[in-house]
Amino acid sequence: MAHSPSLQPTGFDAVIVGAGLAGLTMAVALKQAHAGHLNIALVDARFGQAFKPSGRAYALAAGVCQMLDALKIWPDLEGHVQPITKMVITDSRLNEPVRPIFLTFDSPETMEGVTEGCYATMVEQDALWQALERKARTAGVTMVSAEVVDHQSDAHQMMVTLDNGTILKAKLLIACDGAQSPTRKRASIAMISRNYDQSGIVMTLQHERPHNGVAEEHFMPSGPFATLPLTGNRCSLVWTERTGRVKTYLSMSNEELIEEIELRFGLKRGHLTLLDRPKAFPLRIGMARRFIGPRLALVGDAAHLVHPIAGQGLNLGLRDVAALAELISDAVGLGLDCGAATVLEDYERTRRFDTVLMVGLTDALNRLFSNDITPLRLLRSLGLGLVDRMPRLKNRLIREASAVNHSMPKLLRGEPLDAKA
Repeated sequence: MAHSPSLQPTGFDAVIVGAGLAGLTMAVALKQAHAGHLNIALVDARFGQAFKPSGRAYALAAGVCQMLDALKIWPDLEGHVQPITKMVITDSRLNEPVRPIFLTFDSPETMEGVTEGCYATMVEQDALWQALERKARTAGVTMVSAEVVDHQSDAHQMMVTLDNGTILKAKLLIACDGAQSPTRKRASIAMISRNYDQSGIVMTLQHERPHNGVAEEHFMPSGPFATLPLTGNRCSLVWTERTGRVKTYLSMSNEELIEEIELRFGLKRGHLTLLDRPKAFPLRIGMARRFIGPRLALVGDAAHLVHPIAGQGLNLGLRDVAALAELISDAVGLGLDCGAATVLEDYERTRRFDTVLMVGLTDALNRLFSNDITPLRLLRSLGLGLVDRMPRLKNRLIREASAVNHSMPKLLRGEPLDAKA
C-alpha cells in the first residue's frame, strides 16, 4: 500500500480518516469528481502494513453495485461476485425436524444495471478492498500512513494533527473510522447505543452441491442463521448466537463445528468443509446524536450501527458516501465551500431519516424473531406467510432493500457525479 513520503500541510479539499470500505469509496468518489481536481487525503495507520485476509463477504444492494460500476470498480471484481437469485426465510427451533419455508424473495427480472435480474450480490471483502485501494492510489489520492491525534476547526478550515506532528489543513474532515470512532469522540458527539446479548459468528464453507445463487436465513431463538452464496460451491455463513455461548463454539474443532452447523443448515448441499476458522463480533445498535460538526461529517459505522439481520450495515454506510460525495461535488461545482455548514446540514438532513428507519427496522426484526415465545412465533409465521402471498408488497420491499429508485443519489443510480467523471 502506498503513502505519501512528504506532505504539504495545506491545500486539501477533504481529509478522510479511516481506510475501510466506506473511507476508500469516499476517496475514490471525490477524486473522480471534477476530473480529479479535488485534493483528497486518506489517513490510516494501517497503510504500509502487510495485508491480512479477512475471509468476510457482504451482500451489496443493487444500487450499491451500480455505484461501484459508476466508480469503475465493478470490472475489477470479476470472479469475486455472486448474484443472489433468491432468498428463502424459515422460522424454527433447533430441534424441529421440519423447517417450513414461510417467505421467499425472487430477484425481479425488471432489475437493470450491472445486477440485472438481481437485487443483491455477494462480494468478497478482500477483493473489494484491494480494488478500491488500487483505484484510490492510481486516481491520485494522498495515502497517509499515520494516526490522527487531534483536529481543530475555525471559520475557514479544519486542522488535522497526525501522530508524527504533521498538521493537514482542509476544508472538510470526513470520519470513516468505525464504530469506536476517535474522531467522533474528540468532537464530543455522543453515540446512543445498546449492546445486544448476541455475537455474529462468520466463516466460509464449501459444500458438494451447488447453491444456485440461493441465500437462506433461518430465524432461530438465538438469532438468525444465514448462508449466503459465494462463487463456486461456497457460502458465507453468518451465525447469530447468544454471546455467552460463543466461546464454546469458537473453541470447537472443525469436525465438531461442522456437526453444529449441520444441525442448523441441514444436509441438502452434501458434505460441508470449513475453509477458515470462525471469527466472532459482538453486536450493537447505535446512532450518533449528530452526523455533523463544524467542518466535520460522520460516515458509516462512525455515524450508525445496525444489526446484521437484514445485511444492511455496509449498504447503509455506502449510501452515506453517495449522498455526501454528491453534495460536495455540487458545492464545488458552484464554487462554494464544500465544508460549509449548509452543505453539512443538507447531508445530515438527507441521511437522518433513512438511518433512523433502518436502525429501527433491524432492531424490531431482531426483537421479533430472536426469541422462543410461542404467541410471537405464531404471529410472525402468520405475518411471513401473508407477505409471501402479496407480490406487490414483496416487490416494494425488494426495491427498498436494493436501493434502486429515482430519489437516490446519482451514484446509486449508476450515474457519475459530473459529466467529466
